[in-house]
Amino acid sequence: MRANDREYQQLDAVVVGAGFAGIYALYRFRSLGLKTRAFEAGSGVGGTWFWNRYPGARCDVESMEYSYQFSEELQQEWQWSERYAPQAEILRYLEHVAERFDLRRDIQLDTRVDSAIYDEAGTRWKIGCSDGSRWSARFFVMATGCLSAVNMPEFAGRESFQGKIYHTARWPHEGVTFHGQRVGVIGTGSSGVQSIPLIAAEAEHLYVFQRTPTWSIPAHNRSLDPDEVRRIKAIYPELRAQSALQPFGFNTRSAETTAMDVDDQERLREYETRWERGGLGFLGGYSDLLLSRDANDTAAEFVGGKIRAIIRDPALAAKLTPRTAVGCKRLCVDTNYYDTFNRDNVTLVDVTAEPIEGIAPKGLRTGGKEYELDAIVFATGFDAMTGALLGVDIRGRDGVELREKWAAGPRTYLGLSTAGFPNFFFVTGPGSPSVLTNMVPSIEQHVNWISACISNLFESGHGSIEPTPEAEDAWVDLVNEIGGMTIYPTCNSWYLGSNVPGKPRVFMPYLGFPDYVVRANAIAAAGYEGFRLGG
Repeated sequence: MRANDREYQQLDAVVVGAGFAGIYALYRFRSLGLKTRAFEAGSGVGGTWFWNRYPGARCDVESMEYSYQFSEELQQEWQWSERYAPQAEILRYLEHVAERFDLRRDIQLDTRVDSAIYDEAGTRWKIGCSDGSRWSARFFVMATGCLSAVNMPEFAGRESFQGKIYHTARWPHEGVTFHGQRVGVIGTGSSGVQSIPLIAAEAEHLYVFQRTPTWSIPAHNRSLDPDEVRRIKAIYPELRAQSALQPFGFNTRSAETTAMDVDDQERLREYETRWERGGLGFLGGYSDLLLSRDANDTAAEFVGGKIRAIIRDPALAAKLTPRTAVGCKRLCVDTNYYDTFNRDNVTLVDVTAEPIEGIAPKGLRTGGKEYELDAIVFATGFDAMTGALLGVDIRGRDGVELREKWAAGPRTYLGLSTAGFPNFFFVTGPGSPSVLTNMVPSIEQHVNWISACISNLFESGHGSIEPTPEAEDAWVDLVNEIGGMTIYPTCNSWYLGSNVPGKPRVFMPYLGFPDYVVRANAIAAAGYEGFRLGG
């Protein structure tokens, strides 16, 4: 050990984050015999599900699939109570996993990783933490999640506001009451769609400040029937295998028929069936809904009709009906979202025509009018996919900063590593299916791939691995080529970073979970084709 290394505590691997990805990475790395430590900024495990405690927070993938599958015993013993699990239940699940597999002893809470610098001479990562501790590790893994870096718009005068300000992604753990208050919600993405009905039921008056209307499908959430749960658990492996072959990596019952292959009546019946079932499976109705704008328009016409049927005021219904393709922004899943706007104590404020001018001591100004408020809720989501990665000072070979390398947009190979940064991995990063899939199986697939890669390094006697620039360029081109064949780039969304001012507009996810898995496995089987192996 070199003299200047003595100030660093030695590890084999450092994992950043203790949500679904960090917990599983810690489990897998320990099974390899790696001395591993996970660092978590929060005061508890859970990641996204530790922080997101806003009213109505729950998953939009069904509970029986939104869970780990690495342990059949865990699958069988855990009991989900609802079709779509609420935040508190998902958090209890992750706490249970951490306890059941004795992971807490290697998780350091209340500790933020500030920097990670690659030491070329020692072929190790030098990591600095918010508590002043310093660590040296052969492998550095960012398991910080795609939706964890808060997007807080910088409105003038925010500091002058005399009421309370909240963000859905940093909700007070003690809870919030809005009884007798005038509340403003900014944002109508998933967190807004979930929280608005519950806030409206409690507040004296709710003002919803909408920049862009959102498409939302009813959840039809319910308690899980015990007999249904037993049937699923009896064939869990088969169901998981079937889901892995679906485009989004979970059971959307995706059809092979195109929307234009059937007549209007049959298409209407299919949409009605999927609307009544509820959930993200609506997009699986026809194989071309995300490929053809003409096909997508048939879905938009159907959902638009539902919105007009629910909302009594035609002018209000028109403001709440998107003009974008269904699914080009994240499709939302709701409980009574549209119906909430029929309430007398709810006002929609369209800030597209009249942008928010700023925040005043007693409220919010838009269109030359000031709305008096007691509380403001920012439901403005995240700096998705890259925000958490670029929030740490990460430097690879020759001191190159990841922020500098990704200044024009993220560049990765397989969405799990980047050229010039040896032995650095990120779980479900940009360039992987990630947010366009059921995140838990995607996380397991990525962590399993990374674990197998590390095992291969040990077996082959190599010291490091990183993508070649050529392989990385080809992968970025492939991600863009596939994305360009779809309706996703036709609207501004956080898939492209458009929700964050100044962020490069680049479509970040890889489309198609089964195809991705085949490609990733083939690359590994070919001796990690496209990677440079060091001595």
